[in-house]
Amino acid sequence: MEKQGQASECRMIVRAGYGEIVEKKSRFIASLQPVGSQEEAIAFIDGIRRKYYDARHNCFAYLLRDEETERYSDDGEPSGTAGRPMLEVLKGEGLTNVAAVVTRYFGGTLLGTGGLVRAYTQAVQQALDGCEIVTMRRGGRYVITADYALTGKMQHLFALRQIVTEETVYTDQVTFHILVPDGLEEVLQREITELASARAKIIKQGEAWYTAGP
Repeated sequence: MEKQGQASECRMIVRAGYGEIVEKKSRFIASLQPVGSQEEAIAFIDGIRRKYYDARHNCFAYLLRDEETERYSDDGEPSGTAGRPMLEVLKGEGLTNVAAVVTRYFGGTLLGTGGLVRAYTQAVQQALDGCEIVTMRRGGRYVITADYALTGKMQHLFALRQIVTEETVYTDQVTFHILVPDGLEEVLQREITELASARAKIIKQGEAWYTAGP
């Protein structure tokens, strides 16, 4: 296991992806899945193993952001020829919270270590080519309550700072539910205080990962 750095942004696949290549009559079937925990990753891997129970190998790799975890397995292939190259493809794309399994049906011809590395790498890359990938940003979730007269100024400030507004609620005052990226929280709180004086209340509700947009 190796730990990943605490980045403020990451990339994730939105839904499952699949790819397949044939190399010297061996079939390499790649299956990708977004996962949020080791339990989800293991369940996905076990499900692929059951689906392709008659295959020679079901090699895997997965990365998890919150648990700072990387795992991979060659599942009987020569050491370093399958799981690790698969992991490197995922890392090379900057992905996290993703699991990959490449199933191999042996075609009768040995590929050698270089051929295996290329095949497992290409299978994962082909599956990724069909995936939608989004950038996620880490930040804080805030609730800001202010006088109606400040609505336009608040919205202008959020747009200027590229703040994501999850919801705006209008009652006797206006309440903004916003997501603030790491590194901008103190600046935003200061700017809101200067803008609104005592006419705005700022409450932090916790941390969040959210889609950063295009």
